[in-house]
Amino acid sequence: MTMAYETLSENRCFGGIQGVYRHQSQATGTPMTFAVFLPPEAQGGKVPVLWYLSGLTCTHENAMTKAGAQEWAAEYAIALIFPDTSPRGEGVADDEAYDLGQGAGFYVDATEQPWAPHFRMWHYITHELPELVFNNFPLEREAQGITGHSMGGHGALTIAMTFPERYKSVSAFSPIAHPSESDWGRKQFTAYLGQDRSAWERHDSTLLMRERGYPGEVLVDQGASDQFLDLLKPEALAHAMAERRQPGTFRLQQGYDHSYFFVQSFMGDHIRWHAERLG
Repeated sequence: MTMAYETLSENRCFGGIQGVYRHQSQATGTPMTFAVFLPPEAQGGKVPVLWYLSGLTCTHENAMTKAGAQEWAAEYAIALIFPDTSPRGEGVADDEAYDLGQGAGFYVDATEQPWAPHFRMWHYITHELPELVFNNFPLEREAQGITGHSMGGHGALTIAMTFPERYKSVSAFSPIAHPSESDWGRKQFTAYLGQDRSAWERHDSTLLMRERGYPGEVLVDQGASDQFLDLLKPEALAHAMAERRQPGTFRLQQGYDHSYFFVQSFMGDHIRWHAERLG
């Protein structure tokens, strides 16, 4: 089965192809743009794939241009997928604040107005976009990993712990680690999901770590000089991992902040981590 999409651009990159595409999403009811990097090996067959989920205010473009990921992905013969972070456009609900509305989908399916008609990013990332890319690009469905930064790190961890049979590897850069107890979470969950905190629990990586963990190893990198530490609450996730005795590594990187300079500094480590687990 093929699904209709439009090619916006394709550029040669480290021997592979960096493409940007657009399609009409049934999940969000809007056009959605996403990017795919295919390493040279994709010319001869299917390759493993690493999903990268971006953070607040980002589009598909931020990590594609700033993370320095393609060189490493080409070296380890892994495809990269960079989705957008929310629905966009005229008629899509928005807010004046940067951390709510367009650019701030938080990887949940909204149930509250005015967000419910379009803000279905959980379904989009876990169901609709995978069907499109696996039916149209040479990607190995049985070899998927997922990572992300900030809001995207939150999404990567919660999605991997919810679908551990699908994602064979997971990592995160500076994730929003305990959104139920942070202003980067309580505000958005209330707006998108309502006042019932039980609806928030499946989207909180600290709570999911306590409840179920992840069957493989987890890699988390956090900048020790991150200006948003009080909002990210990395100590909550670290404590949950320790209490559960979750296999993996939680690294506090001295001197690094929340920027993409931090992400690109450790991107090679993360892609190597995923490559070792995706074969």
